[in-house]
Amino acid sequence: MNAAAWGLGAAVLLASIVEMVEALTIVMAMGVTRSWRSTLAGVAAALVALAAFTALAGYALTTWLPAAALQLSIGGLLLIFGLQWLRKAILRSSGRKAMHDEDQIFAEEVAAAESAGAVTARGLDWFSFMISFKGVFLEGVEVVFIVITFGLSAGDMPVAIGAAVIGVLLVLAVGIAVRGPLSKVPENTMKYGVGLLLAAFGTFWSVEGLGIFTGSRQSLEWPGADLAIPVLIAAWFGLSRLMIHTLRRPAVPSTSI
Repeated sequence: MNAAAWGLGAAVLLASIVEMVEALTIVMAMGVTRSWRSTLAGVAAALVALAAFTALAGYALTTWLPAAALQLSIGGLLLIFGLQWLRKAILRSSGRKAMHDEDQIFAEEVAAAESAGAVTARGLDWFSFMISFKGVFLEGVEVVFIVITFGLSAGDMPVAIGAAVIGVLLVLAVGIAVRGPLSKVPENTMKYGVGLLLAAFGTFWSVEGLGIFTGSRQSLEWPGADLAIPVLIAAWFGLSRLMIHTLRRPAVPSTSI
């Protein structure tokens, strides 16, 4: 595989692990506290909704946009996601935002589930169903966008889908083994890495997509082609470290936000 394919697989794998760790925390809290049957029903409904969303979004992007416009649109989306992740990573690393704490999130979700009233003996427990559905769907949508954007831009959807599936299965397997929130996963560091990859690839494809505004309407070419990607990753890393150094202050306590 070339540099783009390796970067694609790494970014999608890490992103799916991070998002599914967060979804698993919500699912575990609902299942342990209220009803596993209703919780798993919510998870299944969310997966069906995500599959439909993936098919519709992928079809719309590939059908309605020419190649250069597709790269510009996808690159823009990746930049939006990447800069959001990088912003949080920079603020956390500089001590201006609390570190993400899965144990604390789990405790808060359990408290919310316990205060939601008694679980009915028959029928669905709609509280655990809806919370599980929302948690899995919202976390999954970001993974879906990353899979679609990376897969279409790199022209390698199988790698993107395969990396996402591996990430989900890894989190599921470890979650079953641990039977609790995966608080030991270096989630904040992984988010930093994913943010760098998304920002770098977003920059790469956005610039290529600017060719839509030229007379030929063909994608622009970077000097060195895919070799520009490691340079962009290094550039974003250097910029982020400079910002961390500039903003650095004593760390604040962990939070669930």
